[in-house]
Formats: sequence, C-alpha cells, structure tokens
Amino acid sequence: MSPQSSSSRRRPLRTRHAAAAGLAVLTAALTACSGGGGSSGAGAADEKPRISVNLTGRQAEAGGPVIVKLAEGRLKQVTVTDAKGGKLPGEVAANGTTWTSRRVAAPGTAYRVEAVGDEGGSAKASFGTAPPDKVNKVTLAPGKGTTVGIAQPLSITFDHPVRNKAEVEKRLKVTTSNGTTGSWGWIKNYDGKDRVDWRPKEYWKSGTQVKLDARLSGVDSGGDDWFVRDYATRFTVGGSQVVKVNLDSKTATLVRDGRTVRSLPMSAGTPGGEKASWGGTSVLMSKEGTINMRSETVGLSGSDSYDKMVDYSMRLTWSGMYAHAAPWNVAYFGNTNHSSGCVGMSTGDAGWLYREVRPGDPFEVTGSGSKGIPDPGNGYGEWNLSWADWQAKSALS
Repeated sequence: MSPQSSSSRRRPLRTRHAAAAGLAVLTAALTACSGGGGSSGAGAADEKPRISVNLTGRQAEAGGPVIVKLAEGRLKQVTVTDAKGGKLPGEVAANGTTWTSRRVAAPGTAYRVEAVGDEGGSAKASFGTAPPDKVNKVTLAPGKGTTVGIAQPLSITFDHPVRNKAEVEKRLKVTTSNGTTGSWGWIKNYDGKDRVDWRPKEYWKSGTQVKLDARLSGVDSGGDDWFVRDYATRFTVGGSQVVKVNLDSKTATLVRDGRTVRSLPMSAGTPGGEKASWGGTSVLMSKEGTINMRSETVGLSGSDSYDKMVDYSMRLTWSGMYAHAAPWNVAYFGNTNHSSGCVGMSTGDAGWLYREVRPGDPFEVTGSGSKGIPDPGNGYGEWNLSWADWQAKSALS
C-alpha cells in the first residue's frame, strides 16, 4: 500500500494473533522437479531452500501487499490465489529473491501461495486475513451495458463514509474509446452519503465507449470500513441531444445534433419562492412513467398541497424536480410559470418528449425566476461547476 494508507494509520480489523516481527519463515521446501539424478541435484534438494511470507496464520492484517522471499536462489514466479480463484498480480524484484503483489490482501480471505524457483523447484504456503468489522459497498451508475445521454457522469455512491478518499480514488480507473478528458470529484449525495463522480470536461462525444474498473478489494475506506470486492461497469454514449428549458419564453426545446427538433409550450415553477424551478443544468436521471406525486415530499403544505398521479414523469433532481404531463395546468402553457417547481406540458407533448429523451440527456434551464442552481449531489448537478472548480473536488488534486 502507498504511504498514505500505511498500517500505522489504520485501525486494527479485530483482535488477532500476535504477529512475529519481520517476515515469518515458512518451512516449505523447494522440491527439485528435474529428472536428473546427479549428486549435485541431490545436494540441492538436501539444502531445502525456504520461502517466507510476510502474512501468516488465519488472522493476518489485510490492506497491505503480500511479500514472498526466497532464502536461496532466484524466484521464477509466484502465484497468490484466493478461495474463489482470484489472483493477486505481482512482480519479482530485480535480484530475484523477492516477489511483491501489486494488489493488497483483502480482509476475510484465505490465500494460497506457490513459488517456483528458476531451477524448477517449488514451494507452497497459505494464510488468511482477519474479517472486517464493517464492509463498505457501492452503488454504480449508470448500469452495465446501458446507452446514456451526453451529460451522464460515472457515479459511485458509498454505503459508509469514505475517509481515505485519496487512496480510494487511486483505485478507480476510467478507460474511454477516444481518450476523453475528465476528472473525479467528491461530493455529498442528496441523502448525505459520500459520492464520487467522474465528469468529462465537456459533454461526451456520441459513440464514446466508457469502462470503469474500481479495484477496491482490500482497501480501507477509513473507520474500520473495508472493501472486500472489485466493481466494474461499462456503457455507451448515445446521440447528442439537449433539452433547452427557457423560463422566459416558457418553452422546452429538444435540440439534436445542434438542430432544433421541436419546441414545446410549457409552464415551469412559480417564481419567488420554494415553488420556483431549479435553474442551470440538470441531467435526466430516470424515466419513471406514471407516479404518485405528493406535496409533502418536496416540503409544500397548506394551500400548496397536492396529491396526483402524474404521467410521463422524467426525474431531474433528487429533490423532486421533474418534467412531466400536467393537463390541469393547460391554461398556463407557453405564457405563465405556474407550477410547483416542475416543467409541465400537455399530455401529448410530454409523451412525445418522454419517448425521445434518454437518461443522461442534459436539461439546460435558462431565464429569470429560478431559485438558483441545484447542489452537485442533488441529481447530477456537477455541470453547474466550472471545469477548474470540478477538478478541485478530486482528492488527488
């Protein structure tokens, strides 16, 4: 592990057997594998060279690399395998006597070690790591194999707080088909959980293939919360389309590949209070169809209360801003912003837009009368930050 996450800064997993100082020597002999029967071969076998492993027993401390040393001769290769067949990659040092894993040992895991010498002998050993006090799990977005809009970030939400943010961020690898420039940024999700998103500098180019490898197994997220597995997802960026919501002209316009497809009359949130719509850029999070909308979920009561079944609902923020059908508001479409914060349209227009858009499409809200811009964690609000401000949210900046 890097110095930033040394064992001196980690709290112990659980009470475990006392570890011997230094590398504990295992009496696993390198056995000659050649077919020769000369006296020199017999002499080499009698010497019984040994390997040593820095982790021993069944309660070894996780979170650090596995180190295998050969007392005599040179190592050819070392294999460290867990019970599920997963392997820890590693390298033999230039002097040939030491092998060090590039990945750290995960908690609660049994490992088998097999070392092969350059003369063909082999030795085996085993050890296990102590189980974690708590396991930190993640939720990934977007889902694997999906096609998303040009504003969709990679998003990872953690079950437990992440204190070792820099160490976690180092283990997150993003690969794109066209070398897209982007950056991780740490934010608070709307529910208060830690979240880290990878946002491109500009909207994605259509057709970009994106892959995430979150190599988190064995990483201490801080406070005895450990990751015990890796995660991965991949997705494709679909066609370029943006919904431009103009609070002044009271229209929602779908722009595809830079050309206007259709402009729809709408009525947004009533200006001057909590019923106003959010401005800036939000990202279509999900298409939720027909849902029950209730005023108490967005903090409205009294004369502002409502309880309606709403069709063609397109979620834009966690706090409850949607674009949707609002036939009860037909008198205001195209002339007055008079909703409880959402972008309302006729049933026909909302149905058309619902069919055309996909999660990840940006909704750019401009004009007067908004209540400001949403927090980055209120949906995918990071597009309201400048590129420099977003980069500053990286734990490695």
